[in-house]
Amino acid sequence: MIELGVNIDHVATLRQARRGVDPDPIWAAVEAHLGGADGITVHLREDRRHIQDEDVRRLRTHTQIKLNFEMAATKEMVAIACAVKPEMAMLVPEGRQEITTEGGLDLIANRKPLAVAIETLRKSGITVSAFVDADLKQIKIAADLGIQVCEIHTGPYAAVFDSQGRDAQAPAVIKEIHKIAKAGEKIMALGMRFNAGHALNYFNVQPIAALSGVRELHIGHAIVSRAVFTGIREAVREMKRLMREAANR
Repeated sequence: MIELGVNIDHVATLRQARRGVDPDPIWAAVEAHLGGADGITVHLREDRRHIQDEDVRRLRTHTQIKLNFEMAATKEMVAIACAVKPEMAMLVPEGRQEITTEGGLDLIANRKPLAVAIETLRKSGITVSAFVDADLKQIKIAADLGIQVCEIHTGPYAAVFDSQGRDAQAPAVIKEIHKIAKAGEKIMALGMRFNAGHALNYFNVQPIAALSGVRELHIGHAIVSRAVFTGIREAVREMKRLMREAANR
């Protein structure tokens, strides 16, 4: 059954606007759990723009669902992951000037340093995931490197979906969905788990949730934005309903 991982980074973004204690990302994680989340995702960025080190430590202690730790493949972040021991560590590209992650990780260009990080994480008993574009060459390298989970970057799909008036039947949208579906087939054929995420929201999530074999969707900004008006518990509950409705058709 399809699962939902809720990214709570932007609860911390709101807190960091005042450098105070509210709103607390750990309480957001508890509320997300009560709303039906299957996991919690956080990205500890090198510039610490939202999630802080102490948030990660507290999440590991206080959450009762799986923790997905997004990270750049640096020595510092690998060491933090090995100390915290999340259920999954997802390797992502990271740029200081970007507002949000702009694309998938280039496994081909960064193969050697990534291999060291992956080996270290796996030896610590952590499932290793990589955030990649729907590129069959990148997916093949992921398998060669021993990555266990590939999360397909759905940002390009989401952008096309919006540009086509949120029409899931538009040819350009169908083309993007087909590209993600083919990537998912390749991931599974190589023995890895197929996840997806980035820029998914309440309008565009169902075509992705309906794809064969997709195991988890990781969604953050849309849920936190909805939660401003409805609360996190209800925002998560509605997203989970949409996902399962699509997956069970």
